[in-house]
Amino acid sequence: MLRLPELRPFRQLFSQAKSPSTKMTEPPENDRGPSPSKSYEVTLITPYGRRVLSVAETEHLWDAAKNAGIALPAICHQGRCLTCAGRLLDPGAFDASDAVSYFPQDREAGYILLCTAKPRSNLCIRTHVQTEMRQFRLKCGLPAPYA
Repeated sequence: MLRLPELRPFRQLFSQAKSPSTKMTEPPENDRGPSPSKSYEVTLITPYGRRVLSVAETEHLWDAAKNAGIALPAICHQGRCLTCAGRLLDPGAFDASDAVSYFPQDREAGYILLCTAKPRSNLCIRTHVQTEMRQFRLKCGLPAPYA
């Protein structure tokens, strides 16, 4: 029987080095990101109707939808394939820093990757716009997987 090595979580911390000998350190206690108690109202306009849910600012929108019983498309869960793409219908703020491939042009056009985005305000999002986002990316000369 083939035995695989035990998998352990990988955590890498980054800090701006002042010199080559500077070591990476944990972020200061007061700079560890958002408080887990803050949540926002997120309205999802899906092909199957309108759904409203409360999403913690530490939770990805796709995960919150899944936990609420809302089925949304996704493949990679890394913000790369665009399968989870949505589009903001109203102005709103979100953290897209977990996405592997998200560009300023995406944000300017109102696109959001639900698998990696975390809310920073109340949001209203049209879901299932992966084809539209891929076409937008192609016009901008940006990566558009599966286009």
